[in-house]
This record gives sequence, C-alpha cells and structure tokens, in this order.
Amino acid sequence: MSAAPALWRRFAEHRAALLALCLLLLIVAALFIGPWLSPHAVDSIDFDGDWATPPSLVNAHWFGTDSLGRDVFVRTLSGGRISLLVAFAATCVSLLIGVTYGAVAGYFGGALDGWMMRAVDILYALPFLFLVILLMVLFGRDLVLVFVAIGAINWLDMARVVRGQVLALKQREFVMAAHTHGLGSAAILLRHIVPNLAGVVLVTVTLTIPQVILTESFLSFLGLGVQEPATSWGTLINEGAREMEGTPWALLFPASLMALTLLCFNLIGDALRDVLDPRDQP
Repeated sequence: MSAAPALWRRFAEHRAALLALCLLLLIVAALFIGPWLSPHAVDSIDFDGDWATPPSLVNAHWFGTDSLGRDVFVRTLSGGRISLLVAFAATCVSLLIGVTYGAVAGYFGGALDGWMMRAVDILYALPFLFLVILLMVLFGRDLVLVFVAIGAINWLDMARVVRGQVLALKQREFVMAAHTHGLGSAAILLRHIVPNLAGVVLVTVTLTIPQVILTESFLSFLGLGVQEPATSWGTLINEGAREMEGTPWALLFPASLMALTLLCFNLIGDALRDVLDPRDQP
C-alpha cells in the first residue's frame, strides 16, 4: 500500500495521461448521466419536429436528429454505454482466459509450455475477425455472445505477455522460498506469482479495451454487432456514414466521441507502462 502514493506521483508527471484520465472520467459520467438529462428516449421519434435537423436547442435536440427523427445526443451516449460495456466484459473474458493460460504455461514450462504455446501460434495464424463473425453467424447476434466471442479470441496477447512474466518470476527468490516451505504449485501461482502480475496485466488491459471497442465497432459497422433497438458507436457510425451527405452530425458526434475515448485509453496505457516498468523504478 505504501507504494501507491509514489506510483500516483509518477503517473501524475505524465500530464497528457493525467488529462486523459480526467477526460475519460468525464466521458464515462456523461455516458451514464447524459441520457437522463434529455427528454428523448434512445428509440423515440420526434413526430412534432422536422427530421434530420442539425444541432440546436429547439426541442432539446442538442446533437440534432437523424434521418428518422431520433435524437443523436441520446443515441450517441447510449451507444457509448453499450460499447464500453462490451469492451469491459470482453476484456474480463480475455483477462480470465489469458492470465490462467499464460500463468500455467509459464510456470510448468517444458513440454506442456511448448504444446500450449504452439496452440496459441495456431490460433494467431487464423483470421481473427473471421472466427468472430463465424461464431456470431452460427449462434446468433446476441449481445452476450458479442462479449464472449470477442473475449474468447482476444486473449492470445494476454497469454503471451503473462507467460513471459511468469518465466521470469518463477526464478525469483520468493518463489524458491515458497517451494522450500512445501507450498504446492496452485498455492504458489495464486499467492505469489499472480499478484506480482498486477502491473503488467493492468497495462495490457488498458491497451486491450480500445482494441475491443474498435473490434465491436467494426462488427457493428458490418451489421453483425449490437442490434436494434440497442445501439453502439459502431452502429451509429454505420448509420451516419450512409447518410453523411444529408446528416453529417449523425456521423461526426459518435465518431468523435469514440476517437476521443480511444485516445484517452491509449495515453493512460502508455503512462502506466512507464510507471509500472520495474526498470524505471529508482
């Protein structure tokens, strides 16, 4: 616990990352609070006003309306909630599989490590998006399946990173001391090795989340992701791209907010990598 203030001071030295963290917190707060400030629902059509109206204060259409008369402000923020939910849920699936797989392979080593890593190499050789699309075509385009499909394929990078760290950690003195005291492999992994992976795993997670957001957005752009009446940034960008000549604001707002969110995550991840890199510690 005593290291936390020092780590925070090192993180605060990265002004761009600190600004990105504050901005990301504001974006997340807006995604969850913003729709409550608007009188419009995500799927409601304003029959009293003109359709495809530009942003204005009239009828509380702050981001304008799309070609169907739906409020772009509410749809952008509601879509952001779905995109972040998919990102965090899929990242948790990736985290669970990747950390477990990589820790077991790195700790036991030998033939088991060789076979497990060859399996990872084979999966790397397969077309990632094709597998996700195939899963969704076979089992339906359910929101939960989006979580599982992206997370179950996206764990490969996590497994490799964790394996490399475990290969180094298992040679450390505290692991050898645990062996000397008769602790079993499971206890050593859970009590000594996995907790020491927290830093590198945290950095990997912050860089995985924007990757998952992009993947979900791409699937939704193809019509294979989130389905109506729910929406996501990818779905909104797809709709806005089709009608950008008549309603450019329907593309501009969701695309800009998604790009800003991805930038924040990447800046935070880069700063955490510098802060938590043991080679940089005094």
